[in-house]
Amino acid sequence: MAVIARLSLEELLLIINKLIFISALSDKPEGRFYFKQILIMNIEEQINTDIKSAMLAKEAKKLEALRAIKSVILLLKTSPEGLSEDSVNKALQKEVKKRKESAEIYKTQNRADLEETELFQANVMEAYLPKQLSEEEIKAELQKIITQVGANGAGDMGKVMGAASKAFAGKADNKIVSALVKQLLG
Repeated sequence: MAVIARLSLEELLLIINKLIFISALSDKPEGRFYFKQILIMNIEEQINTDIKSAMLAKEAKKLEALRAIKSVILLLKTSPEGLSEDSVNKALQKEVKKRKESAEIYKTQNRADLEETELFQANVMEAYLPKQLSEEEIKAELQKIITQVGANGAGDMGKVMGAASKAFAGKADNKIVSALVKQLLG
């Protein structure tokens, strides 16, 4: 007990995080579940904290985007799919895609004000997603996938896309992957 009293708060939190990580690596399924649950709660808690700070800073646009993210998380909690890190990432990617498509429509209709709002919300949402791969990284991975699948031409695009969609789940936009596969297969 005396040892714990001498530790600083940061050191104590570091030890707790290491214990959680070790329990996630354990063979017991409840350890992994607990670790995933903490990650999900951290995302939800982070959104709530950011909502509070946006309210205090009176950032209306950011607040609107954060509330949309919170809405997605609440819908996932009640859905049959459940709340998991993968489901949150998929849902957020879907929301970002919607916003970007809406921005394109607004751009074609010369509505710069609405386009700006949609792009801003998409950027806020992207901050909570895992880092997306660059085109060069995607090309390098696609080359590996093409050699693994043994694809020779455009007729094998379905095989390559099937493997690529699994490999790039949450890491790259399927439109970009599809365009690069077409380019690489000729």
